[in-house]
Amino acid sequence: MTTEILRWGVAAVFAGSLLCAAIYDIRWRRIPNWTVLLLLAGYILATGLDVAPSKFLSGLGAAAITFVVTYLLYHFNIFGAGDAKLFSVAALFAGMANLTMFVLLTLMAGGAIALGFLVFRPDRAIRAMTTRGRSSGEKSGIPYGVAIAIGGIAMGLMTPGFFPGVG
Repeated sequence: MTTEILRWGVAAVFAGSLLCAAIYDIRWRRIPNWTVLLLLAGYILATGLDVAPSKFLSGLGAAAITFVVTYLLYHFNIFGAGDAKLFSVAALFAGMANLTMFVLLTLMAGGAIALGFLVFRPDRAIRAMTTRGRSSGEKSGIPYGVAIAIGGIAMGLMTPGFFPGVG
């Protein structure tokens, strides 16, 4: 296999896993562990084949930083556990070089989603804000997995060589 095909495979696993997590988060307000594990396995395999978008130590550093921050957000009921896991594993792909871009793009996507909820579903948005993002009932809260997916894919599109032939 050529390096280009392997890079496309890594990009497909990255984008596909994030999109699946976002769809599940919209539909069921849950991020399945298999999407996180698929991302992790894809990164480990890509690192072993030397086609990962970030070097191993750089990815590990980015994941460690995001894990600490998202764990604190989870601890204070601002973030779900699935969101924390997804964000941390996606940060492996960003590495330290692209971590700031990934975080900022994710925050902007999350802000746009929150604004959309305020405009189109104000009752639900207020209920979510007054209960720290977790209100009772089905489909409650704001699906942060969608913002993570948008931020991750946008970061990949803006990073030269992340998606082969793009950027």
